[in-house]
Amino acid sequence: MTQEELDALMNSGDIDFETEVQEPEAVPKSPESETSEWRYRAAATQEMPPPATEDNKMVHQLDDVTKESEEKASEIFDIIEGISNEMMEHEGTLQEVIAVTASNVALFETLCARFPDVVTFRDQLEKNEGALGQLAQIETLLQNSSDSIMNVMDIMQYQDIHRQKIERVINIMRALSSYMNRLFEGKFDDEKRVSSATHLPGDTTTDDVVSSEDIEALIESFGRS
Repeated sequence: MTQEELDALMNSGDIDFETEVQEPEAVPKSPESETSEWRYRAAATQEMPPPATEDNKMVHQLDDVTKESEEKASEIFDIIEGISNEMMEHEGTLQEVIAVTASNVALFETLCARFPDVVTFRDQLEKNEGALGQLAQIETLLQNSSDSIMNVMDIMQYQDIHRQKIERVINIMRALSSYMNRLFEGKFDDEKRVSSATHLPGDTTTDDVVSSEDIEALIESFGRS
């Protein structure tokens, strides 16, 4: 109901205070009263964006993402570096074991050549040769694992590139925000501005200029008088 319609109603003197006032239509819930599902999932009927709460501020969340991802990436690098150092130490120890086993093989080859009838020498030669082959396989496995760890560290470098891309987006968003603030800057403070009219002649809006609560309060005051 517009202000003109309300004035005409008051001046007509035909108000029936016994008539039940029609209940106002249900007002759509505000974004603050909606569930988190409303705030985080776009819908075809959703007209308003989510409220500007701490959970929805884009730059805040992007800052959190870059900070947390950098911290987690640093932790991963530390773990990978520790594993790589341990493997290098074990690889050095393995080389010593391989050298000892190879010398045993050479010794038992000599003993088998000089004492071909001694079964113990032949058995020990076979065991040391088998151990030497297994040690060679372990050495290859350690080398391949070291190469894989280096590949993982190279791949993790892309995380830093992704962080830099997010930071660039943040900087662009902040620059746009600053530009829009300057673009809409006025000469007067908002406190010094006069209030704007809610309804003007020729407006096609169907929204009530006066709320239903205000109308009911006004009618009740006339009834009491």
